[in-house]
Amino acid sequence: MAPSPELVMAALATVNDPEIRRPITELGMVKNVDISPDGVVRVGVLLTVAGCPLKDTITRDVTGAVSRIDGVSRVHVDMDVMSPEQRKELQTKLRGDRGPEKEIPFAKPGSLTRVFAVASGKGGVGKSSVTVNLAAAMASQGLKVGVVDADIYGHSVPRMLGVSERPTKVEDMIMPPVAHDIKVISVGMFKPEGNTPVVWRGPMLDRALYQFLTDVYWGDLDVLLMDLPPGTGDIAISVAQRMPTAEILVVTTPQQAAAEVAERAGSIAAQTHQQIAGVIENMAWLPCPHCDERISVFGEGGGQTVADALTRTLGARVPLLGQVPIDMRLREGGDEGKPLVLTDPDAPAAAELRRIAAGLGKKSTSLKGLKLDISPVKH
Repeated sequence: MAPSPELVMAALATVNDPEIRRPITELGMVKNVDISPDGVVRVGVLLTVAGCPLKDTITRDVTGAVSRIDGVSRVHVDMDVMSPEQRKELQTKLRGDRGPEKEIPFAKPGSLTRVFAVASGKGGVGKSSVTVNLAAAMASQGLKVGVVDADIYGHSVPRMLGVSERPTKVEDMIMPPVAHDIKVISVGMFKPEGNTPVVWRGPMLDRALYQFLTDVYWGDLDVLLMDLPPGTGDIAISVAQRMPTAEILVVTTPQQAAAEVAERAGSIAAQTHQQIAGVIENMAWLPCPHCDERISVFGEGGGQTVADALTRTLGARVPLLGQVPIDMRLREGGDEGKPLVLTDPDAPAAAELRRIAAGLGKKSTSLKGLKLDISPVKH
């Protein structure tokens, strides 16, 4: 007996759009369903844009979901493209029926997304590697995670996450690529082919950051990590203005020269009134390959020095969240787009990053700052 249309639609409701991460039935992407008496099911699917890079994934998922229904002998998937009106309806639906106006969802008082701005005083301390591995660890722990590669000049996050595809545009919304269950956006995804440098001044940097936060469809994230450029330049100031509730994560290495510069990067919070989530000491030591000794390649104590200095400057305790040892596989994983916390979660560096991520990723149960739609009862 051929299956009913209700059964087919129920099966299609289990298929998520790979970019938006919501059911295709909910997004209005199912154009039609035709069922023949001999069990052949033909499903029409509306793509958001022509040439959608993930249409093969959608075809595979639709075919798999419908094929599992009793009575289905064969599945055909026909692709079509949404009309401009349908795309506008989708855009409005994704923005919560608030219309097409632009806003930074994470800056709203009711936002439940924790935003971490990962900063460093100087380059070369492994800030991007730490960002990517924290994101991958949080995603593997079941959180919905996004990453903004805000290091416009030195963008490296796409490579470190193994992202090669470009974002998809739906009207004036951008669907970010997803890698390792992490939504990610970077200026590197919009550049021409090749390693062309970005030559922008302050206003353009601020505009790029604003578009990353407003035009990109992030959905309901638990955590958003922002990989900032080193120092206290235009992007750091823009983040403070656009995202005043973002918490700063300071990454440093053990040597005192790096610690002094990292302290200056963290001290910006005293002027912007942001909170510092803590300090992460990267490249803390090198495990000896022949014994259990720790080799202090870059000295010792820089992370704690930064944490103590920032505590004195801000008048509030800034913790040293962890010390990540040197591991060549951490660098190799970044080059290959495979974060170490996923490929070898028990490695000492990966275990420390996962521990830090678990602490940062804890959801707040506080209702402070949230607007509750409660009215007093009149007697």
